Amino acid sequence: MAKRERVMRMSVEQPLWRALTAYRVLTLFYAIGLFVTAYDRFPRPWVAVGYYVVLAGWTLATLPRVAGAAACTKPFLAADLTVALAGVLLTRVADDVSRIEAGGPTLPSIWTAGSVLAFAIKGGWRWAAFASTLVAVVNIAERGAPTRDTVHNVILVWVASIAIGYVVEVARASERTLARALEIEAATRERERLARDIHDGVLQVLAMVQRRGAVLGGEAAELGRMAGEQEVALRSLVSGGLVPVSRVSEDVALGAVVRAVDEPDEETGEPVDLRPLLARYARARVTLSEPGAPVPLPLVAARELAGAVGAALDNVREHVGESARAWILVEDEPDAVIVTVRDEGPGIPEGRLAQAEGEGRLGVALSIRGRLRDIGGTAELISVPGQGTEVELRVPKAARGAAGVR
Repeated sequence: MAKRERVMRMSVEQPLWRALTAYRVLTLFYAIGLFVTAYDRFPRPWVAVGYYVVLAGWTLATLPRVAGAAACTKPFLAADLTVALAGVLLTRVADDVSRIEAGGPTLPSIWTAGSVLAFAIKGGWRWAAFASTLVAVVNIAERGAPTRDTVHNVILVWVASIAIGYVVEVARASERTLARALEIEAATRERERLARDIHDGVLQVLAMVQRRGAVLGGEAAELGRMAGEQEVALRSLVSGGLVPVSRVSEDVALGAVVRAVDEPDEETGEPVDLRPLLARYARARVTLSEPGAPVPLPLVAARELAGAVGAALDNVREHVGESARAWILVEDEPDAVIVTVRDEGPGIPEGRLAQAEGEGRLGVALSIRGRLRDIGGTAELISVPGQGTEVELRVPKAARGAAGVR
């Protein structure tokens, strides 16, 4: 049996974390090497030795922290940058002032750039700008004055980190776009496979039962009618799609994740396609006309709108009869979604709705108008005696998912 769910992982960000891990180790040895070669020129070398012991222990102990975005948390980034900035300030204590003013390296040297790059990879160019600005301020304070070499190095780190942060943001956006394209492709292939299987088997059997039942009459006719309703429902399901798919990566460190899900999360506010929610109402005597493209709405708004359509159809069955025909028309306008439910009944006499509300029968008032009001929409009922009833449900694209509405 073929598996319906497939997970695919991709990441252009992960190699950057690996490169950062190697960079931190290499620059640690580079900084220590600079100190060893100039050891005899340090008036207080024991300060530098103590700092390098801490720096080496911190670098090696935190290698797992810079192995991926999940482990590289904000507290870690803050602590890592603090270690780098402390080393810059301690340079003035450990080294000779004349050597510092002449452009001598700081204790952490280029290891400091690794902390800034971690900010860039984790949070993008804004985080990189924040971290590199702090490094610039501390370096100028350590030098005592903004010398040419200091300004050059500061600008280099600032520009490079912001550029890398921007590239990371673009890469993440590209991954999300590619993931969505793969989701659509996977869903389309699955729908086509099921459509072939259903068309070759189930739909043909249901159509045959409907035809034979109509010929035989009696109980067979009722069976044929039910088979026809199920055929219409299956055709709507096949043409409208299966289940929504996730648009959110499960693990940022591993890149975009493509997976099929049964239902979107209400808390994310992700829009859903209204069409599958309305497809269940399509029957032999209920015709559904919908756009060929998805009709996106917030999840709560889509559910409430579908519930209002169901309430309108319930009114048709109750007041016109089980055999009454009804039509559902879905219109996707630039600023709103409009769903119209029309029947072929005798219409509603003038004043009947107000009378029903006075008698405590609130089907239209609560099940239809109340649902639409809660999500910022409107419901308009048009009925002409002898010409049927039309219910127009309008929901703005920015419909609110009212708290408590389910």
